[in-house]
This record gives sequence, structure tokens and C-alpha cells, in this order.
Amino acid sequence: MTVLRSILLFVLAALAEIGGAWLIWQGVREHRGWVWIGAGVIALGAYGFVATLQPDANFGRILAAYGGIFVAGSLAWGMVLDGFRPDRWDVLGASICLIGVAVIMYSPRSA
Repeated sequence: MTVLRSILLFVLAALAEIGGAWLIWQGVREHRGWVWIGAGVIALGAYGFVATLQPDANFGRILAAYGGIFVAGSLAWGMVLDGFRPDRWDVLGASICLIGVAVIMYSPRSA
């Protein structure tokens, strides 16, 4: 159950961080205005809180592993919302990152 909780928190963190960055991008680059930018700032703040809910207490481990989630999630976000089509190298790179997440977060460790 701890692994499932951790994965769900990573997904929620990715939605908040990538979504927040995307909202700011839309506000600035696509000229959608301050409301979009403000919503993005709030979402990015929420990401910071979600990361603290991970069951592992090691900040460095959580953020290092989250980096892989961010890479794969960013590509997925681009596919869904911007019509981005990743090539095989994007997919390979994201897969390597997700393997890294699994090794960092879920490898057995001695107490």
C-alpha cells in the first residue's frame, strides 16, 4: 500500500507542477493573461506541499525520483494538451527515467 500511495502522490505532484508550469506558459507565451499565470503559481505552490506527503522522509531521494516522473509526465502532458508526438528517443529517455524512479524509490533497503 505504501508503494501505491507513493505513486499516486507522484502523479498528483506531476499534475500540479506540470499543470502549473503549463498555465504560466499559456498566460505568458500564448497571451492568455494574469488569471492563467496566477492559477499556475497556485498550482506550483500546491506541488510543493504534495511532495512533502511522500512516505519516504529523505528530501533528496524524493526530489531525485520525482525528476523521472516529471520527464515522463511532461511528455505525456504535451501529447494530451498540445498535440506533441514524441519520437522513439523521447520514449526511450522517459522509460530510462521511470526505471530510475523505481530503483531510487522502491529498491529494498536495509533498515
